[in-house]
Amino acid sequence: MLRTLSHRIYPALIFAISAAAIAGPEEDRNALRAFYEQRFPGIELDAHVDGAYALDADKRAQWLEMEDFPPYEIAIDDGADSYDEPLADGSSYAECFGDDAPVVKHHYPRFDPASGKVETLEQRINSCREAAGDEPWDYLGPQMSALMAFIAYESRGERFAIEVPEDPRAQAAYEDGKEFFYTRRGQLNFACSGCHVSMAGNALRAERLSAALGHATHWPVYRLKWKEVGPLHKRFIECNSQVRAIPLEAQSESYRNLEYFLTYMSNGMALNGPASRK
Repeated sequence: MLRTLSHRIYPALIFAISAAAIAGPEEDRNALRAFYEQRFPGIELDAHVDGAYALDADKRAQWLEMEDFPPYEIAIDDGADSYDEPLADGSSYAECFGDDAPVVKHHYPRFDPASGKVETLEQRINSCREAAGDEPWDYLGPQMSALMAFIAYESRGERFAIEVPEDPRAQAAYEDGKEFFYTRRGQLNFACSGCHVSMAGNALRAERLSAALGHATHWPVYRLKWKEVGPLHKRFIECNSQVRAIPLEAQSESYRNLEYFLTYMSNGMALNGPASRK
């Protein structure tokens, strides 16, 4: 059900979504797209896959220069090596991922009816490893990030096709992610939507705030402040810390549901990861 409490939905989104209506995932997605169309009339919706660089011409020019020699190339190469290396029982990631492997990123996160929970691609990788007798990887570690970078690179150009099936557990997971996105938290009393909906396009110190649309398309990301490639959940942890909230563990259920919601909002948009960001 659409959240109607004023402390959970920012005024900037209220004019795009009727607070009196019951909205499903597709209605939410269409309303968010309509909101950004109105807020940024000169910018194609698909351009938001480039985050803040869709909104700032000068920063975009600098970013494109950096993309000539992208800092994530080594991670892609390392991930390709990992992908080709047999698992402990002699099987491969390709066998585990199915016929489309390694072009699979556009199908994740997905609802897993067996567990009744959202499964991310990182979880799927560790499930493949454990089923083959290998140790799972650290979700924030370089091995996981490198393999994710390789899969993201191979999946470039594919479009997100995330489904929220007619299963009450899937609907609840989506709603939980949506609620997380719009709920204020921390000592600074900020919500994800505060920066990326209400204030999208504004400057925060020297940085331009990106739109939430397209947020899921370009991960994992090489961030200059990290000096390494890292996953989306690392950014969730960082954002929670920045608003002085207690961050959750990577791949916690709440973060997986948040990723589910954000990725569904980017349905139909082309993947362009891995990427580089400041």
